Amino acid sequence: MKIQDLTNNISLQRPLESGNEEQLQTVREVLANVRQNGDAAVKRYGAKWDGVFLNELRVSPEEISEAVSSMDAQLIEDLKEAALNIRAYHDKQKRQGYRLNLENDSWLGQRITALAAVGLYVPGGSAAYPSSVLMNVIPAQVAGVERIVLVSPPGKDGKLPAAVLTAASILGITEIYKMGGAQAIGALAYGTESIQAVDKITGPGNIFVALAKREVFGEVAIDMIAGPSEIAIIADENAYADEIAADLLSQAEHDPMACAILVTTSERLAEEVAEEVENQLTLLPREAIARKAIENFGSIYIAETLAEAVQAINQLAPEHLEIVTDNAEAVAEQIRNAGAIFIGRYSSEPVGDYFAGTNHVLPTNSTARFASGLNVDDFIKKTSVVYYTKETWAQNSPKIARLARLEGLEAHARAVESRGWEKGDESSGSN
Repeated sequence: MKIQDLTNNISLQRPLESGNEEQLQTVREVLANVRQNGDAAVKRYGAKWDGVFLNELRVSPEEISEAVSSMDAQLIEDLKEAALNIRAYHDKQKRQGYRLNLENDSWLGQRITALAAVGLYVPGGSAAYPSSVLMNVIPAQVAGVERIVLVSPPGKDGKLPAAVLTAASILGITEIYKMGGAQAIGALAYGTESIQAVDKITGPGNIFVALAKREVFGEVAIDMIAGPSEIAIIADENAYADEIAADLLSQAEHDPMACAILVTTSERLAEEVAEEVENQLTLLPREAIARKAIENFGSIYIAETLAEAVQAINQLAPEHLEIVTDNAEAVAEQIRNAGAIFIGRYSSEPVGDYFAGTNHVLPTNSTARFASGLNVDDFIKKTSVVYYTKETWAQNSPKIARLARLEGLEAHARAVESRGWEKGDESSGSN
């Protein structure tokens, strides 16, 4: 890994996932085709890119049962325990509506309503991600979403990974489709003969999935445009080089575009970590992927002070941040911008990826400056409610009319003034 002095130019070193013109054109063609031709288009693209033509897109109950029966019993128990942890954490995020009582029995309120239907994209391809099932489904269930749909690209055998189907089964999800890429996003957004359209799409994917989500936004809601994974670590001289190197590689193995950055106040640690990363790379099954990420988007920065390191991280706004220093909790209090923070030696980033209960769908490419990780709020909507009685209307209508005319909106003013006592008492309303 490159070792360099910390400057104000620290960055994630990658362009935003905007895609090139050819990729964008492909996505637009796919979406238009799916909108027009439905299942036929989805199946045709599946044959082209997934290498398998499917007569049936929906996963059958028999396929789910077969997947569960093939799983190791201990792994099933591990998934169940992780699910319990994730649910317990997200249960704390549930919102309640409220009512603000005014004079004369008038009131204002906010109503919390779960989305009716959501589509959750689970990546496939080079790995199986049952954890993505748990992280996407559970917040939606906690929010109260009635219809939860999973889509994921099949393997060349025409099946979804057993671990993905098992995770879905544990959560009681049965509407699952074997489709991936931009065509899956199109099917969720527009609907086909096999699948009804949803209200929101969540979950990470490759560049084609990200571009497709951006294109359908407005017809449906989306969670975020997720880029390749990132990890940043603040460490001092007391950190262990082999542990820091392992944590950097835990994200580098995701994608050749993944970013791994260490900011340390110790030149000795920097040199040791660089050596450890190289040693550990040679032992990784996904060495080729991780090596490209480290070579292109991995860096070690030496800061003069811990305060300087914190300032750099707040500028960077990474997806994942580990703090492995003395008084790590105090350092964490100074962090404004990070998708998730992992405090201390024993809070390695994969703890949050799989088991602790926090969500691992997080903002990337410095969007942690303004965005949050996936949570229960992503699956609800908030509706304002207003109830004015006649008395409250009479007291405030002149004020409202004056404000409307201040903005040159005469019809607004007349709308509020059109009510009148001579029309009689109210015959309906709320108590």
